[in-house]
Amino acid sequence: MIVHRIPMFQDNYSYLIVDEVTQMAAVVDPAEPSAVLRLVADLNVDLVSVLCTHHHWDHAGGNLAIQHEFPQVAIIGGKYDAPRIPGITAALDHGDELSVGRLTGRVLSVPCHTRGHIAYIFEDALFCGDTLFVGGCGRFFEGDATQMYAALHDVLGELKDEVRVFCGHEYTVSNLRFCKLVEPANNAIDEKLSWALQRRQCGEFTVPSTLGEERTYNPFMRTHHPSVQAFAGSSDPVEVLRVLRQRKDEFR
Repeated sequence: MIVHRIPMFQDNYSYLIVDEVTQMAAVVDPAEPSAVLRLVADLNVDLVSVLCTHHHWDHAGGNLAIQHEFPQVAIIGGKYDAPRIPGITAALDHGDELSVGRLTGRVLSVPCHTRGHIAYIFEDALFCGDTLFVGGCGRFFEGDATQMYAALHDVLGELKDEVRVFCGHEYTVSNLRFCKLVEPANNAIDEKLSWALQRRQCGEFTVPSTLGEERTYNPFMRTHHPSVQAFAGSSDPVEVLRVLRQRKDEFR
């Protein structure tokens, strides 16, 4: 499996997942179709699936243009976001499996950012849309802290440290600056922020990270740690998550 990162708009990411054996491919959140179609043509792969993490236009807005160029493409999304996903042909739920050539993926239900937000995991690659970011998590647009806690800790929390995190946006530097506010003595944040600043200054990506890394510096995945709880003023991990998101919404 090869994963190609496709930067779009100001800070979005789409991803092209390619099965090297069959040269079949799936694209995750192809909001800017021209960039996706150009890469598909350059690689000469067979695009068989569009994988939508959620319905927002900056993730699903290119579906119909992709469908126009590839009429047989499967457009896949979450069961509860399905009515709002353009061109959807298959609505999946937690635990459902899907194939891209010889690759097998699994759907993870992670509602909060949207009611029907899902993630996809293929081998060691997690495509999590706007649920988890490098150093952060998504806004609670259609859910609450209880749902985001379940998504991050009960669902994604069950995955192994080596799983790579392919998220929906390049928010890393801003997120890590907030992490530093939460845990000023956490050396893992300093190291990651220094690395991320260097990468961005060179025009390079900071995605993917790994879940193991996120567990060392991302406060939204560290709600049981005393230093994060002290910042939030609570020992209840769900309340800690709620406070963190509120403070991040206000952070500039």
